[in-house]
Amino acid sequence: MKTWKLIVEEAPLRGSRNMAVDEYLFFAARRESATFLRFYRWERPTASLGYSQDAARAADLDFCRSNGIDVVRRMTGGKLVLHHRELTYSLASSDAGTFTGTLRESYRRISLGLLRGLELMGLDARLAPASPPAYARATMPCFAFPARDEIEIGGLKIVGSAQKRTGPAFLQHGSVPLEKDEELLKGAARSEAPDGGVRMTSLEEALGRPVPFVWAAERFSRGLAEFFAVDLEPLALDGAAGEEIARIEAERYGNEAWTLNRKA
Repeated sequence: MKTWKLIVEEAPLRGSRNMAVDEYLFFAARRESATFLRFYRWERPTASLGYSQDAARAADLDFCRSNGIDVVRRMTGGKLVLHHRELTYSLASSDAGTFTGTLRESYRRISLGLLRGLELMGLDARLAPASPPAYARATMPCFAFPARDEIEIGGLKIVGSAQKRTGPAFLQHGSVPLEKDEELLKGAARSEAPDGGVRMTSLEEALGRPVPFVWAAERFSRGLAEFFAVDLEPLALDGAAGEEIARIEAERYGNEAWTLNRKA
């Protein structure tokens, strides 16, 4: 049975640090032929931009500044996500035997593992079919529509994910709202949809009660471990790993010029 490294960070981190950790894990997975599963939280509401998005077109930067919303840029693609009152997962690996060598099939397999975690919470979720063509072309937030093989409950998106791949190595991370704050998302994201284009739910709404981060992380951990038939071994990122993460954060994710002005 294979073993994955498990990182559960209960203390919320700033957005730039979270993105630096995920990048570190992506390159660690390439070097070590290992698989890393991480669950984490955000210190402040944070809008993350897809790697190639135009910051001013995707986000209302003035609204973000006036409402205490940080802005970061992900190494993955996709649309703007507002990270707030949520559980975020990331999975980094270069194990093509487990995940296959293609973005679409590995994305689908990870979604199936997450579905198992939602089942362990007592939820009836499913993989979504393709989103409307207008969603891919338009300026809308990630939680406007579930894309193909993302996860929905009752037609509403519950997990929004994105993947970066180089050969067999990939990083996939995704947002799972514990609570909804649609108004803050609509204010932070620019959208061509007249209603703001948000069709999302949360674990609290789906279960009808507040959901603790640690409880949800445990169910997702168990669901992924069961689906992929792996053991999970706790890992702490300190020492040399912490130094490398700090360097990545300073060079990119904590650098406002890189975040707001990076060109595709």
